[in-house]
Amino acid sequence: MKRPKKKRRVRNIPFNKIVPNMITSGNVLCGVFSLIMTYQRHFIPSAVLLILAVFFDYMDGKVARSLGGSSAFGEELDSLADALSFGAAPAFLIYAKYIDIGGGMPGVLATAFFALCGVLRLARFNVTHVKGSFQGLPIPAAGMALASLIIGGIPLTPIIASAVMTALGVLMISAIPYGNLKLLRKSNVNKVKSLVIAAVMMSCIVILREKSLMAMIGIYIASGLLRFNWGAWLAINPEVEEEPAHEKE
Repeated sequence: MKRPKKKRRVRNIPFNKIVPNMITSGNVLCGVFSLIMTYQRHFIPSAVLLILAVFFDYMDGKVARSLGGSSAFGEELDSLADALSFGAAPAFLIYAKYIDIGGGMPGVLATAFFALCGVLRLARFNVTHVKGSFQGLPIPAAGMALASLIIGGIPLTPIIASAVMTALGVLMISAIPYGNLKLLRKSNVNKVKSLVIAAVMMSCIVILREKSLMAMIGIYIASGLLRFNWGAWLAINPEVEEEPAHEKE
């Protein structure tokens, strides 16, 4: 006689795991909408959507930690979202705005190279856990750097645009250390230095306006090349922040 089949129990997903993944989905949607805006040649809205994706990328990790809802599924979803919003979408945006057919095959290769390096950067981050600083330029920073060129209205030739994407791609897969501000805790932040940074950022926004984002991202990129660790500089006790960077970028 055939044994009666056991009914599979449907496990309800805990609320604390659903919320972070919903926020990550906002990151995915921003990437998709950005691609659509680029296709329709609405470049500024496309770039703004990529900046909004950074907000979702930051908040999903923050909410997951506060609710204790981190999961392997969430980590994989976050990497896929970042590959779309900070890899493919900004590369396509720069290609459509500055390169297009006039850039020829070098422009196509530079665009593909940036996206590929972003994916490689994410894959390495997922399997290699190092203490303290990020290894290589984080892909959200690289994506914001490209978006800031659009928002700042910077005129670029196809050759220069291709060179910028190539350089950012190399920085992503490099071993250059970049400060990990997500390791900072409220109890271990130097308030005076934080106020100084806030004042500098506000000054950039007031003086440079639409070019302020490009300036701030440029400073962050240069800090890695100069081996300047923002996280350690802002921390009251840097040794407390030297813990494994298992959190997402």
